[in-house]
Amino acid sequence: MSATPAVASTRAELAALLADARAAGRPIGLVPTMGALHDGHASLMRTARERVADGPVVVSIFVNPLQFGAGEDLDRYPRMLDDDLKLCEREGVDIVFAPSVEEVYPGGDPQVSLKAGPLGKVLEGKTRPGHFRGVLTVVAKLFGLVRPDVAVFGQKDYQQLALIRRMVLDLNMAVDVVGAETVREYDGLALSSRNRYLDDEQRQQATALNRTLRAAQDVERYGADVALDAARAELRAADGVDLDYLVITDPDLGVLPDVVPPGSGARILIAARVGTTRLIDNMPLVLGEQVASREGESSCCGP
Repeated sequence: MSATPAVASTRAELAALLADARAAGRPIGLVPTMGALHDGHASLMRTARERVADGPVVVSIFVNPLQFGAGEDLDRYPRMLDDDLKLCEREGVDIVFAPSVEEVYPGGDPQVSLKAGPLGKVLEGKTRPGHFRGVLTVVAKLFGLVRPDVAVFGQKDYQQLALIRRMVLDLNMAVDVVGAETVREYDGLALSSRNRYLDDEQRQQATALNRTLRAAQDVERYGADVALDAARAELRAADGVDLDYLVITDPDLGVLPDVVPPGSGARILIAARVGTTRLIDNMPLVLGEQVASREGESSCCGP
């Protein structure tokens, strides 16, 4: 049976818990989350454990107010630390860092924060202005406090993952950022802490996001235009889905060239509301080439 993880609520407690590992040169793994943990988060923890072996795995649980905009669900975002600690114990997590807002942002809203640049102004950034400023700022803080060798994020939040990788590159941060695959429920719905907001009818309606992305994958060998048309057709047949965006981009979220060589990687991304709940999802595409199998797609979540 796994040991109960040590819990740190302050920066000083976290530093003390990590001191021995740092002194011994053992690698440190970090899984940043906002809590309300589920099997998608658990898969991130397992990936972190694989990467650091006997080094400590740290899970941060912090609902970051800086990444919520006006009218978003900060107040109703689920906070369930006792249940989260049980999942962390089950997965063999060594340290849980669960700070207060005042501990992370002493003095209130930070006067110095990180700009997300051009990539932070499209897709999620266009719909949620300032969101990625909050994400990058808190992740940079966590990197500074934990000083991880490896940090694991889910591919479900693909734009977030791309921006964190860009931040690490641009700011010369010595962190290996790992993107773990999306874990899905039996009917393809991507695991998300926000799924608990859906009633039974909305839960069924939400499966349209997965079907939409799968429709694009089914015809990816015919190119991006055909794939996007197939996805749109699938979405038109769906009930209860209020679309925000549905796009195909290159793997770095840039615009695809006019001529895409066969076998080129791409990404299809969707965001929509089902009821009052906003959901996102994405999948990889290989354009202009038959793909033998996509078995084993499995993670989620982020700060």
